[in-house]
Amino acid sequence: MNMRHSIGKVAKALPVLMYHHISPNPGLVTISPAIFRAHVAALAEAGWRSAGLAEVERFHAGEALPAKTCVITFDDGYLDNWVYAHPVLAEFRMKAVLFIVTGLLGDGARRDGPQPTPDHSECKRRIAADDADSVMLRWSELEAMATAGSFEFHSHTHTHTRWDSQATDLSVRDARLAEDLARSRATLTARLGACSRHLCWPQGYYDPSYIRVAEAAGFDFLYTTEKRINTPTTSTRHIGRIVTKERPGSWLLSRLGIYSRPWLGGLYIKLR
Repeated sequence: MNMRHSIGKVAKALPVLMYHHISPNPGLVTISPAIFRAHVAALAEAGWRSAGLAEVERFHAGEALPAKTCVITFDDGYLDNWVYAHPVLAEFRMKAVLFIVTGLLGDGARRDGPQPTPDHSECKRRIAADDADSVMLRWSELEAMATAGSFEFHSHTHTHTRWDSQATDLSVRDARLAEDLARSRATLTARLGACSRHLCWPQGYYDPSYIRVAEAAGFDFLYTTEKRINTPTTSTRHIGRIVTKERPGSWLLSRLGIYSRPWLGGLYIKLR
C-alpha cells in the first residue's frame, strides 16, 4: 500500500465512509465488487489510511492523527462482506469497521470460495423468513476477518429494530431499546471478548431519548447517516458518515477532499 502521507500534517477532520453490501447483484445500498476494489485502490494510491475506532476515540480526545486518515464502515453484517470486501481490504492492507446486528449472525463452518450474495430486497425477505444464515455472516467468518486484520466489529444493536416505531409509550420504548443494547453488548462480549463504546443506529435514526439510553448502556460514540464534519471538538453523539455510491475511485477521493476540510465540508453541506 502506498503510504505517501504528508509529513508533519495532521487530520483536521475525520471522514467516515458508509457501506452495506458489496455484491454483483445491484440494488439498494449496494456497491459492485469492481467499484469497491477501485475505491480501496484509489485510497491506497492517494496515500489515505483507514483507522480503527480506537483511533477515533483518540482523535476526539485531542490526539493528532495523520492527514489523509479516514474510517471505512459497514452496516449490518452481510455474507457478501466476507466474500467480496474482506479479500480487497486484505490485499491493500486496509481495515474496515463492521457494525453488526448481533442477533442475525449464526454459527457454522466458514464459507470459503464463491457464494451466492442476493440483492438487498432478497436479503430482507430471507431474514424475515427466518433464513438469515443464508445472507448474513457467521461468527466463524468474523473470527477469520478479525485474525486477518481486515475488519473490527462493533454494535449495530441486537435486533436492528426502530423502537420508536414499535412503541408509543416513551418508557416502554426506552426499556426495549435498553434491552436490545444490553443483548448486543452481552453477545459481543461473549463472542469476541469485548464490546466497545461505539454504536451505529439502525437506519441512522436517533433522538434525545435514544442518546440517553445509549449512554446509560455504555455507548458514547454514536454513528448515524447524517452528513456532518467530524472534528476533534464535534460531539461524539452525532458522528456523521459519507454515503458511498457506485461511482469511480476519483469520485470517492473528491468526497474525502471535501469532508476532510472543515471549512469546505461545512460550506458543502450548507449549500446541499
